Amino acid sequence: MRRLSIWLIISSLVGLASLFVYGLLRDKDDFVRSQLIGQKLPAFSAPAIVPNMQGFTHADMAVSKPRLLNLFGSWCPPCAAEAPALEALRKQGAEIYGIALRDTPEALGLFLKQHGNPFTRIGADQNNRIQLLMGTTGVPETFVISSNGTILYQHIGEIRGDDVPVLLARLAAAK
Repeated sequence: MRRLSIWLIISSLVGLASLFVYGLLRDKDDFVRSQLIGQKLPAFSAPAIVPNMQGFTHADMAVSKPRLLNLFGSWCPPCAAEAPALEALRKQGAEIYGIALRDTPEALGLFLKQHGNPFTRIGADQNNRIQLLMGTTGVPETFVISSNGTILYQHIGEIRGDDVPVLLARLAAAK
């Protein structure tokens, strides 16, 4: 009986060590991808947060042409870093709707004044409800939305200059 107990303990330790080594050797993927790719946008309403700019709903995104949906915050350094790339996308014809997470009109106004405003519309998500519906865990994140409101692509993290052609191609393919 004592021998059996020792073998069980040794087998358990070897199993645990094998799992540990497997975890160390496999490729690391820090991104939590949305499970909504290929599905319609979930129902949401993002009220206006910036004076003279409209908020929007999920239905507003499913009209006439593909768009980008960018989740961001004025308090987010990577969101500020991606501002030039968003402006480059806008200049090349991309229509960008923004959802400001846990923001205030004052902070967002200052952010847009400092970093530019590439957005056609900006809506507020004060309690992270839209962020959770979209299946994201952080900001910035950007989605390509088809003209019928289907989520086609997710870009996790800040958009950089070399990401602009990729997003433009995804928008063009969505037409």
